[in-house]
Amino acid sequence: MSLYQPTEENDIIEHGVNQLARKYAGKFDETEIRPIVKESYESFADAKVRTFVAVFTTRYADDRLRAMAKVRGLITDAPPSVLFVCVHNAGRSQMAAGWVRHLSKGKVEVYSGGSLPGKDLNTAAVAAMQEVGIDIANEFPKPFAVEIVQAADVVITMGCGDTCPIFPGKRYEDWALDDPAGLGVEAVRPIRDEIRRRVESLISDLGVSIR
Repeated sequence: MSLYQPTEENDIIEHGVNQLARKYAGKFDETEIRPIVKESYESFADAKVRTFVAVFTTRYADDRLRAMAKVRGLITDAPPSVLFVCVHNAGRSQMAAGWVRHLSKGKVEVYSGGSLPGKDLNTAAVAAMQEVGIDIANEFPKPFAVEIVQAADVVITMGCGDTCPIFPGKRYEDWALDDPAGLGVEAVRPIRDEIRRRVESLISDLGVSIR
């Protein structure tokens, strides 16, 4: 049984709509924003930790709206962007996104998603990233949204097979990486370090200096 009653669900959705309507004033009105926020909320219906569902809902809807704005040409000064997609969006894609944020210092926009999102992050992946000073504990598994795929300059897939999104004209790479699911921190460290190596090369390809 959900911990949220309908009135609380509505409060979360309306709060997100109001916040994002202010942020995207002149680009989207509430009739476009509300269904995105509602869909985003529903993405976390099975989340184990309910405390942050309101925050997750607004953040995910924000990502989707920003991507829509880019696709429609309403944002023209956005940095290069990359989307990482794995099965559960709980380990590999979250580590990769963490590395991009850390190494590019905001000069590359990063998204991540899962073909079958998990309910929480891989704790060993979180711990392994903490060892190198990168905190991904406040991230969350989520599906990939079509508009985010369309907005990304590069789509990196990691073992999601035929369920990975394909759009003509996009740059795609498939990174064959071991799945950290069920592994301890010791076994995740080599995966973490290999992801860093590949991310450094990707950022360089995008013309962004990490020095």
